[in-house]
Amino acid sequence: MQKQFIEEKTFRKIDFSINSLEKGEYELCTFLNCNFSNSDLSKIRFIDCEFFDCNLSSAYILQTEFQNINFKDCKMLGLQFDKCNDFGFSIKVNNCQLNHSSFFKRNLSKISFKNTKLHEVDFTACDLSWAVFDACDLQNAVFKNTNLQHTDFRNATNFTIDPENNQINGAKFTLNTIPGLLTKYNIKIEPNF
Repeated sequence: MQKQFIEEKTFRKIDFSINSLEKGEYELCTFLNCNFSNSDLSKIRFIDCEFFDCNLSSAYILQTEFQNINFKDCKMLGLQFDKCNDFGFSIKVNNCQLNHSSFFKRNLSKISFKNTKLHEVDFTACDLSWAVFDACDLQNAVFKNTNLQHTDFRNATNFTIDPENNQINGAKFTLNTIPGLLTKYNIKIEPNF
């Protein structure tokens, strides 16, 4: 069976958890208010696509290709991005819930997360160099053996990073975010009087 090629199509309010999205390649497509929760998106190729106000929670994304994808206002709980195809992997995430997801060993250099909840996300062994976490909540996110060189944490909250187990050369922090680097030392930082 030949895979579909769909270009410049807009999908609105479709529940793909009931009828799965057809396998194929989707280029320059827009998905508006669609439900992909628990659906099988494996081996589908998305190129230059946008997802707005979609639910992708627990979608199966084995060998799925995400090339230059924009996610905005989406619910994306429990996604295993570490199982996606590496080829051209590039996403932007704005105002999303991405809790309980995994990017294990993923190259995320220069990625942009904006106004996003990243609770308990696994960034172990990732390349997050030059990444930006703008107004992001990183509560219980895991950073272990992670390349955080030149990463911008100035507007991030609730993160804990062990400087001894991660590369943080050139990373950006503010005085308000410094405690996230010192948690393991069990010290208290108080304001000057």
